[in-house]
Amino acid sequence: MTFLLDENFPKTASDLLSELGHHVLDFRLEGKEGASDHEVMTLALERKAIVLTTDRDFFHTLSSAFPLHHGIVVVALKRPTRKLILERLKWLLSEMKEESFAGRAFQLRDKVWMAFPPLN
Repeated sequence: MTFLLDENFPKTASDLLSELGHHVLDFRLEGKEGASDHEVMTLALERKAIVLTTDRDFFHTLSSAFPLHHGIVVVALKRPTRKLILERLKWLLSEMKEESFAGRAFQLRDKVWMAFPPLN
């Protein structure tokens, strides 16, 4: 799978994802820091990438505004640290099949998670 790290997502996720055999793009390395969320989604669509972010707007509004997206993962913790964010991401990747991501947004909280549209 290909993932696009939003500028607020820990850079260390790149190492984890690469170790798991995934391709990683980092929005910060695209020279577009500070760009709008719509620009992040547009780049993700162009690159066929799953967006990784901590910005809750991606779950609530952008997943609907871009219905043909390749997947959105929002890690929304009360007290986020790199370690906790990576743990939640690693959990999701171990639980979901690749085909579960396209057109679906996931929000990972401290002890619960949601998917929209819901999984069958």
